Amino acid sequence: MNGKLLPADTYIVVNKTILSEQDKKKITMLYQPIIGHTAVSLYLTLIDDLEKRELMSNELTHHHLVSTMQLKLQDIIIAREKLEAVGLLKTYVKEENVNNYVYVLYSPLSIADFLNHPILSVILYNNLGKKEYERIISYFKIPKINLREYKDITATFDSVFTSISGNVFTENDNIVKKNVGAISINDKIDFDLLISSIPKNIINDKCFNLEIRNLINSLAFTYNIDDLNMQGMVRNSLNEKGMINRDDLIKNCRNFYEFENAGKLPTLIYSKQPEYLKSPRGDTSNWAKQIYTFENVTPNDYLRSKYKNGEPTMRELRIIEDLMVNQKMKPGVVNVLISYVLKVNNNKFTRSYVETVASQWCRMNIETVEEAMRVAEKEHKKIKRLVEKSSIIKNNVSKEELPSWFEKNIEKVETTSEEQKELDDLLKNFT
Repeated sequence: MNGKLLPADTYIVVNKTILSEQDKKKITMLYQPIIGHTAVSLYLTLIDDLEKRELMSNELTHHHLVSTMQLKLQDIIIAREKLEAVGLLKTYVKEENVNNYVYVLYSPLSIADFLNHPILSVILYNNLGKKEYERIISYFKIPKINLREYKDITATFDSVFTSISGNVFTENDNIVKKNVGAISINDKIDFDLLISSIPKNIINDKCFNLEIRNLINSLAFTYNIDDLNMQGMVRNSLNEKGMINRDDLIKNCRNFYEFENAGKLPTLIYSKQPEYLKSPRGDTSNWAKQIYTFENVTPNDYLRSKYKNGEPTMRELRIIEDLMVNQKMKPGVVNVLISYVLKVNNNKFTRSYVETVASQWCRMNIETVEEAMRVAEKEHKKIKRLVEKSSIIKNNVSKEELPSWFEKNIEKVETTSEEQKELDDLLKNFT
């Protein structure tokens, strides 16, 4: 979408499902540790907007949301995108002078589906910790009853009812029912490459069905596994029938990630520049095109694009993760930082240099791509000026060591002690 969300833009809420009190409990206990309380609050507020109509709300403005939730519009946008990402909300827009939005609500996953989901269960465990996660499990666990000494005497349908001729039946379409939104992930794995890498005699023709493909794609996203490593994960998960054992594949991917990350499990971060921090579209200059790239690519993918025939190392990816998780840097700003560091540091993405620049930008509270590009350009010119000035000084010193009769009238260029210290500090990072 080209335009930005405005307070005057209208919306209606459509309830695509049947929401129970237990659904609300699932959202606060299972989803909230992943998407945060603001996103949950938005979901519950949209439910309240339905009022007594239950299926569809009246037309409202986004100013209503801002006033009701006491949040900035940009915070509501991020909360909305998080709800969309986990399948609780779908958003549609009709672009006019005043844009019209439709927010379609979906139910959360069942408890069993959530706790067995290859992404959500792992992130929940990591965000809560073992003790709190086990408390959640015990809360939802059904008590076991030993029925070995009991006999099942449940009546069957045909033993209770008899079928006879009745009225003409009419199909009932579009009746409200419980609907769960799917979590959609763009392809992370080249399945043609993956399938061709495994000998045909050891896999079943039905091995890579849609369910398994979605699982592989989800695991590749969750554990940041590339095509080559996923080939090994799949091979090690094949059973004697040539089918992929779902549990073995999940376990193998998790073990791989923990080994590569010193026993840590993954968490989720907001991976692209938030809409409210993006620049307006329409400018076709090279500068604007570069801004668009930085704003719409994830840092991992941007760094990956810098490799002609290879992949970023786990060490480099962990540096990026630290910038977004610990330093709270915006993804677009991280992209500018990657570009800047590689340019001025001889294509070396070293932690010490990255952290030096990152800490400076964090102190300057840089949040937009354009701000980061302006600062990077200014710093680069500053370094270049100081380096050139230092070269002139060194040149003059070497000339002074020549015989006294040689070019006696050379003009010396002096730097202040403050400039020299600044230059020395900057040049340390190039070694």
